[in-house]
Amino acid sequence: MTAPSGRRAATTAAGIAVALLGSRWRRREMVRATAVALGYARAPRWVGTLVGEVLVAYRDAPVDRPRELAAFVRTTAGWQRGWTRVPQPRVARWQPTVTEVAFRRHGVTELPDLAALARLLDLDTGELAWFADAHRLERTVREPLRHYRWRTVGSRLVAAPKPRLKEAQRRLLRHVVGPLPVHGAAHGCVPGRSVRTAVAPHAGAAVVLQLDLEAFFPSIAAERVQALLQTVGGLPEPVAHAVTGLVTTVVPRSVWAAVPVPAGPDRDRDRHHRVGRRLAVPHLPQGAPTSPALANLVAFRLDRRLAGLAASFGAQYTRYVDDLTFSGDRALDRGRFASLVGAVVAEEGFRLNAAKTRSTTSAGRQSVLGAVVNVHPTLPRTDRDALRALLHNCAVHGWRSQVRDHDPATFRDHVLGRVAWAASIDPAFGVRARRLADRIDWTAHPVRSPEGPGHD
Repeated sequence: MTAPSGRRAATTAAGIAVALLGSRWRRREMVRATAVALGYARAPRWVGTLVGEVLVAYRDAPVDRPRELAAFVRTTAGWQRGWTRVPQPRVARWQPTVTEVAFRRHGVTELPDLAALARLLDLDTGELAWFADAHRLERTVREPLRHYRWRTVGSRLVAAPKPRLKEAQRRLLRHVVGPLPVHGAAHGCVPGRSVRTAVAPHAGAAVVLQLDLEAFFPSIAAERVQALLQTVGGLPEPVAHAVTGLVTTVVPRSVWAAVPVPAGPDRDRDRHHRVGRRLAVPHLPQGAPTSPALANLVAFRLDRRLAGLAASFGAQYTRYVDDLTFSGDRALDRGRFASLVGAVVAEEGFRLNAAKTRSTTSAGRQSVLGAVVNVHPTLPRTDRDALRALLHNCAVHGWRSQVRDHDPATFRDHVLGRVAWAASIDPAFGVRARRLADRIDWTAHPVRSPEGPGHD
């Protein structure tokens, strides 16, 4: 007998979720609370199985996501076993508990209505409606009326918001999106985390497996963003709808038509058409300041499931934007693990880019996000040697002798940026590189002001 999918099942799952959230987040208390809610004097075995599965999926109680927990309960093996019993489970006693509102717990600015949202963004109601683009005019209007400037960078289509919309998105990032917590496995565009924190867990592993999510930002549709803002952000539906409009967009038809179809294998053409279909519906634009943070939040469940899968294999998992990295023993070098990852990724609404899947053992160079992790995170030897040579030549022969194709006005920033990048990956090498950089005389042959001599 399979569990029903109608109202009774939804009510029973909701009752179990409420009971779980109303108890201490420990197995014994959770089993007892569920048994009481279902009217059992003694908890049957399937309840213990269900609670165990919940604890594997949720290390901490999802106090602000009772609907999500109820939906997860219905996916467990314990739930399926419970419906084989006679009589079937039903809620005998509701144990209501006040769940915490996300914006109070996480410091999200309270936005009870659209007027409050407009005040936060310093817009009037007409401007709010225009920038939220409820009718998705971005798809058809000409460039002067668009909210984004579109350009192709490599194989990616980047949408840079124009100044006023960008400022509104920055305020939303600061007051609404930024305070919400992301999963511990997410490292890209997360304050306090970096490439080094993403690669460090994989140092010294026997096998490093790297996979890539295809069209990561276009894969996150507006509906998922609005659901997140309502359930996790605690925003009322009208406000969540308006915020979603401000942080998502669609690609103009003329822009996508100008992107050439790859001339390579059928696989590349198929990918091009898939990306086009995703861009044609409201999605997170790559280039908006809010997109990385929202993508991390939407991917929370993906990260949780992949972290659990990795742990079951004794492996480590991190994600840096669309780059998934696993490390562990030789079990990861077999096809079964990658297949399991692909199944989880598909179930969470994403797709792996098969062409970018790569597995390396400790016998070869294990490069992750531009860092080598065979022993400890560091730059590749060629990069370290090139940086040392550049710094030495700048100090001995003068920095102007090394400018070559760079803009002299920004060359110092370029060099010091490379030093800072190296230090962020390998602090020990970074100390040595900074010492070399300190020897450079940047005052020699100063760059003239663009206004020319005599400018006051």
